[in-house]
Amino acid sequence: MSKEQIRQVLKEHGKFSADIDTIADDADLYEAGMTSHASVNVMLALEDTFDLEFPDRMLKRSVFESINAINAAIEELTS
Repeated sequence: MSKEQIRQVLKEHGKFSADIDTIADDADLYEAGMTSHASVNVMLALEDTFDLEFPDRMLKRSVFESINAINAAIEELTS
């Protein structure tokens, strides 16, 4: 698992106007332009990419607000 894979999912499904590669790992993805609708698509794509399912307790904005937060959630679910 890598942040590069997370960035690829964000690039394909996040609908950012900026280049995702220029966004810092700890930057707020919603401030960078990701909508709540796009975040659902990102979540579904992450589940497919990493072969996991986010539990209800993780279905909140804070889990998807940065690459670091997404990475931490995936690490928790795959450890």
